Amino acid sequence: MSEALTWSGLDLQWAYSDVLNRISRHTFCKHKAFDILQDAIVYFAVSRSPYRDTEPQAYLNGIVNNLLVNQYRQEVKFVPYDEVALEESTTDYSPEQLYETKQKLFYLQRIVDLLPEKCRQVFWLFHVDGLKQKEIADKLGISLNMVEKHMIRAMLDLRAAKQKLL
Repeated sequence: MSEALTWSGLDLQWAYSDVLNRISRHTFCKHKAFDILQDAIVYFAVSRSPYRDTEPQAYLNGIVNNLLVNQYRQEVKFVPYDEVALEESTTDYSPEQLYETKQKLFYLQRIVDLLPEKCRQVFWLFHVDGLKQKEIADKLGISLNMVEKHMIRAMLDLRAAKQKLL
């Protein structure tokens, strides 16, 4: 029977067989799976968590799960160009539909423009620039609680505007 190949308490044979296969099932790509596993092992190597030594396999699984979530979030941010081009080419709008859509967008822009300045900035940074609430608070020099209140105010105003439009 062969001796297990271990490193820092981590069974590398297990990592490169079981964990790699699990990652491959999630990513549908062996190359992405290798990248994620390599990243996980690097994070494992530089970690100073006590769980790294006491439960190395569970700790590596946790790192892999977090990396899979991050990879999924990154993928959903982008739409392949061919899907967008196909969607655009099959969509023909009548002049009336275009005018109606333009009017709705104009109305919504007016609602956003009428928000107080900080509220408008928070809304824009969150929904357009994609910043997290903590990043917005740091950037604008306000508390996280105020960011949440501004978001609620903006969403309530936009919801009321949407109900008027429909």
